[in-house]
Amino acid sequence: MRGHAVHFHAKHASLVMVNKPLLAGLLFFAAVLLGQAPVQVPMYKDRQHLLVYLDESGHPHPATSVAQWEIRRAHILDSMQLVMGPLPAAEVVPLDLQIEATEELPSVRRQRITFRSEGEDRVPAYLLIPKGLAYGAKVPAVLCLHETTPLGKSEPAGWGEKTNLHYALELAERGYVTLAPDYPNFGDYKFDAYAHGFSSASMKGIVNHRRAVDLLRSLPQVDPERIAVIGHSLGGHNALFIAAFDPRIKAVVTSCGFTSFAKYKEGDLTGWSHKGYMPRIAEVYGKDPKRMPFDFTEVLAALAPRPVFINAPLGDDNFAVSGVRDCVASARVVYQTIYHAGGNLHVVYPAGGHDFPPQARQAAYEFLAQSLGYTERTRQGQNR
Repeated sequence: MRGHAVHFHAKHASLVMVNKPLLAGLLFFAAVLLGQAPVQVPMYKDRQHLLVYLDESGHPHPATSVAQWEIRRAHILDSMQLVMGPLPAAEVVPLDLQIEATEELPSVRRQRITFRSEGEDRVPAYLLIPKGLAYGAKVPAVLCLHETTPLGKSEPAGWGEKTNLHYALELAERGYVTLAPDYPNFGDYKFDAYAHGFSSASMKGIVNHRRAVDLLRSLPQVDPERIAVIGHSLGGHNALFIAAFDPRIKAVVTSCGFTSFAKYKEGDLTGWSHKGYMPRIAEVYGKDPKRMPFDFTEVLAALAPRPVFINAPLGDDNFAVSGVRDCVASARVVYQTIYHAGGNLHVVYPAGGHDFPPQARQAAYEFLAQSLGYTERTRQGQNR
């Protein structure tokens, strides 16, 4: 098994001096770093009402400040790792970007590339760069994550019949640098996460997507402080996962990506427990929502106060819209009460099924433009 080490942010560590209960979270990180069994992560029975945190004795306390909410947020990330496996320390090996093919489209250069994720593992991806950028211009970038499709990265990059899911190409045509990587065992990317010591394909996806952010930040055309993520279905929840663990993501668009576990297939979590996702959901938690240590109410709230756009069609037969409403209601309380940023949580409920229709995409693109400060006026200033 490979040695895992949890990567956590300095702001979590600084809170140790602020409030004693965070010590439990710090001990969890330290135990993993040392290769020891982690301390018990607090188990929250109520994941709908989030403004509470548990101390090391399991006693509840109200979370009414940013510092207190950060304790709960640290517990959310810890709990996600109980299911997904620990997040490894950030890689320091070179990205070694390799361009395999280049295609010139009318307004976009589309390149098939690979980049190094960790060790000798290379992730296939499409990199799309808008043409006509002014010399020295730095524009926002968007990490574009695909749905469950054999096409993998090719679909968001502009191939396939589902034109509603060509968002990497559409955003590049709007002046963004976009990157669409393959998720493990989709497209051209064959990788056995479990043979390499991972506990879930979801965590391997997070590791690869974190490296994809590294790659975007390294490009001369990209403003490293203006990076967003967008995804549909499989890509929709992977967008939430990478944003939860990587604060460099400044805005999130998730389409048909989640519902509360209790309302996913009437509480049957079989679809979440296969090797493409998180097998521990079956192996450890019996596919039972009540035994799960985290829910999407918490994942969504963990993104606060960053801007999040949610497309949740009323007829989505995969992710029940009533569960989406539950998650949004819980997260909005955190956005409003802790950060006074309720307006940063945007939701549309279009008619139709499991899709990303044009009107919803247009709203999402307008959301990204406002969130990243890349309106029509600013875009004109980046072009020759």
